[in-house]
Amino acid sequence: MNNQTRLQALSSFLKAQRAKILPQSVGLAPGTRRRTPGLRREEVAQLAGVSSTWYTWLEQGRDIKVSPSVLDAVSKALQLTVDERKYLYALALESGTAVGTTLHKDESPQISPALERIVNELHSCPAIISDRRLHIVGWNKAAAHVFLDFEQIPVEERNLIRLLFTRKELRRLAVNWEHFVSGFLAIFRAYYGQYVEDEWYEHFLREMRDVHPDFHRLWEQSDVSTAPEVLLEFRHAKAGKMQFHLTSLQVQGSADLRCSIYTPDPQSSTETKLRQLIDRPAAETPD
Repeated sequence: MNNQTRLQALSSFLKAQRAKILPQSVGLAPGTRRRTPGLRREEVAQLAGVSSTWYTWLEQGRDIKVSPSVLDAVSKALQLTVDERKYLYALALESGTAVGTTLHKDESPQISPALERIVNELHSCPAIISDRRLHIVGWNKAAAHVFLDFEQIPVEERNLIRLLFTRKELRRLAVNWEHFVSGFLAIFRAYYGQYVEDEWYEHFLREMRDVHPDFHRLWEQSDVSTAPEVLLEFRHAKAGKMQFHLTSLQVQGSADLRCSIYTPDPQSSTETKLRQLIDRPAAETPD
């Protein structure tokens, strides 16, 4: 990510966060003459204890000097979560990818035998292992039955974000597709901030905006989270209604892998349906 792109990402993030805060939630009168949602720039500056001009320059994406202490004050004013703070610091201080951590185009992280066994032992929980670009590098049988047979997808196309927008099966699967997508976009944005020096992200985002009209809106609305926990409802073509709790776990190690596990909602019949789906003989599976 070049300097101009980084600063533009910083500007967009600050504007989006400012718009989310209700004036009354920070002790300010809501007023009747506000032209934009959320706080005004000068109000954020006041809450952060910085000059209005300085904050305006920061939000405009100007190349100015910032310090961690001032960013702490801005973070508190904007009520940022821990993940959102990390994202802000990475963009404002350009403290992302360390030397030697950029993936090459054809580089594929290796899954350890122990991790592969753990995932395969999750018979009733679909699980997907992805890298920091959300390329799918591993999955279990349950995931192949609920989502897609990833083995049939070319390796270079096995990107979770891309598949969510390109595969009709996944669009039809989720009852609320945008809610389904939002969790992965939140994770992707966290990586985007962490690896600000890797130009791959900007190329990928540009491609997604150009090819998929609805991507830009969802990306601009996305949160920042390294591990969102959400309840998802699916309408599976063969199993019907299924409900899963998504838990995203970071795998310790140099490869920076993530394991997304879909646990059947215990209040539903999802686990029974999943077992029947997996155990169904191929001859009984409709085309």
